Amino acid sequence: MAETTDKDKLRSIPITDTQSYPLESFLIPAHYINDLSYVMIPHGLIVDRAEKLAYEIIRDLTGPLVMLCVLKGAYQFYSDLIDKIQSLNCVYKHKSLQLDIDFIRMKSYVDDSSTGDVKVVGHEDFTRVKGKHVLIVEDIVDTGATILKLNSHISKFQPASVKVATLLLKRNPARTIEYQPDFVGFDIPDKFIVGYGLDYNEYFRDLPHICVINDAGKVKYSSSKS
Repeated sequence: MAETTDKDKLRSIPITDTQSYPLESFLIPAHYINDLSYVMIPHGLIVDRAEKLAYEIIRDLTGPLVMLCVLKGAYQFYSDLIDKIQSLNCVYKHKSLQLDIDFIRMKSYVDDSSTGDVKVVGHEDFTRVKGKHVLIVEDIVDTGATILKLNSHISKFQPASVKVATLLLKRNPARTIEYQPDFVGFDIPDKFIVGYGLDYNEYFRDLPHICVINDAGKVKYSSSKS
């Protein structure tokens, strides 16, 4: 593959605190149109960014690679990332990356707040990763607690290496953990976002764009009404 340039070293695309797109500029599902403030990242931009991350993953990592999807939030990003890697594997035949697909589920949020209690939900035995390279695929790194918990859990099974790719890295002023993922799609402001697999009490996963939920949406889909 081509040599790395200074431009390739850009770690993420920064989204400013005031950057927004009006809902009217995009097709938004009617059942969510009154529950959102604005579009933060349009679907097309997300997919294009996933393609560049796929290129960087092929360029920088060694296979066979166990790609571990953190469910449920990362499923859409994971799917698009694998699709892009598969396509690029066919183009860069001198440097392709063999993939091993796997999933794990973590839970730490209720409504728009982290409970602080990060749990691995099911499929806790990862003895199959011993001696293999692992790429954890996350939707968002917020406080950093979830990814550190998972990294520690996977490391118990003695993989050859563990890297992390996240679509979003939130500028959370409450973050006390200094953690930097290996591959980052977008650096975003401290807003509660939904869409493209990210949820609010299991709603909004079917929203194609990444959007900021409004107060009415939080009330409408509150866990107290479940």
